[in-house]
Amino acid sequence: MNTSVRSLLSDYKLPQVTALFWAMKIAATTFGETGGDSLSLSLNLGYAMSTVLFFVILAVCLAAQLGVRRFHPALYWAAIVATTSMGTTLADFIDRGPGSSISTKSGLGYEWGMTVMGAGLILVFLIWRSTGLSFDVQQITTRRAELLYWGAILMSNTLGTALGDYLADGLHLGFWPSGALIAAIMVVIMIAHYTTRISGVLLFWLGFVLTRPLGTTMGNFFSKSHAKGGLDLGNYGTTLALAVLLVVGIGYSYFAINRARVSPAAAVQPDAAPA
Repeated sequence: MNTSVRSLLSDYKLPQVTALFWAMKIAATTFGETGGDSLSLSLNLGYAMSTVLFFVILAVCLAAQLGVRRFHPALYWAAIVATTSMGTTLADFIDRGPGSSISTKSGLGYEWGMTVMGAGLILVFLIWRSTGLSFDVQQITTRRAELLYWGAILMSNTLGTALGDYLADGLHLGFWPSGALIAAIMVVIMIAHYTTRISGVLLFWLGFVLTRPLGTTMGNFFSKSHAKGGLDLGNYGTTLALAVLLVVGIGYSYFAINRARVSPAAAVQPDAAPA
């Protein structure tokens, strides 16, 4: 979806939904998976303590994001990473309990956990609908709509974490097959976007939710041991590599925005490839 230079220079606070957006969203969700596991598992803080810590980080990131008047890539993606990291530990806390062991049985389990988190996401959308505000993220211009947007993101990231774990561990599909399955579904959604009259807003949120389990399975595939079906790169190594990718993407976004401000006629949307 190409957008004009005017949209780059406006007070719009959210990124355009394009190919770069989806690539960075997947990288951010994968980063959130390995980052969350780095605290809860590698540092042995446990899911409950890690969730509290990420909640504080998320509150700071959202305060900064809500406080600006135009799109700042670093603030936006920091908030996304914070929601995915908290979504990881919150989902694990609900599914497995407060400890730091993936084998603990004190939580609700994957099925009930997904039910609770799915209900939470539906509740956010019901509240959103009751306000009369549009679900279209390209039309979010008010503080109330943006708060609902971030609420939906947090719940979708939490639900997506549980779904990814359920496919890989609960159904014993493994990390790579689970990721391939989710990627195939996302391809179907993309095809539907271009070939059907299904609501683009509905397809966006379906794709948005699915990027989280894709990130979960990819993060686990890269970081977990060979015995568990992973590449054994570790949580720290995988998180660092993803951080580099995100920094590069954010840097490119700032470069394109600054170029648009200096020379609007020659500027190109930073993520101008079709969504």
